[in-house]
Amino acid sequence: MDSMRSENIRIIGIPENMEKENGAESVLNGIIEENFPNLGIDGEMCVEEGFRSPRFVNVKRATPQHIVVKLAKRNDKERIFREVRKKKRITYKGAPIRLSADFSTETLQARREWSDIFKALKDKNLQPRILYPARISFRYEGEIKSFPDKQKLREFVTKSPPLQEILKKALIPEKRKREKGDTIHRLGRPMDRTRTG
Repeated sequence: MDSMRSENIRIIGIPENMEKENGAESVLNGIIEENFPNLGIDGEMCVEEGFRSPRFVNVKRATPQHIVVKLAKRNDKERIFREVRKKKRITYKGAPIRLSADFSTETLQARREWSDIFKALKDKNLQPRILYPARISFRYEGEIKSFPDKQKLREFVTKSPPLQEILKKALIPEKRKREKGDTIHRLGRPMDRTRTG
């Protein structure tokens, strides 16, 4: 599913209807002119299509829908993302926005499962990254370590007490987290004080 999205860029943080007048292509071109004037892409990039995602409007959602832009060439997308990684802060008309790859729902969920671990590693400046599709990598003792799942990471962490300390809360097995939450929930419930006759 992600291979069908390989030319897509997801633009996050653009207010609703900003692209109505000139289309999503003008938004992308505006972002490039404002943030990467020396990108060196000859002429305008060819945008095959652009749309808001999801395509339906959720009135309860406070944030604007993302704009998904499909480029004709994957190479253009890769060049833009190289520049994004260098610049760190991206803006559109002065307001901060984000550019992201357009992943399937399944891939996004798998990547989100690393969020606690990613945060713990980032807090200790271990330079974590989420690699495609959903691997985590980070710098530890001068080497880049990469893990496809939490079980492989747990196995590695057992051999490294300093890393165990960093990740102790983030790597609690899911079952134990649920049990711990259930215990807190049970303890927090008021006692039934009805008398039986």
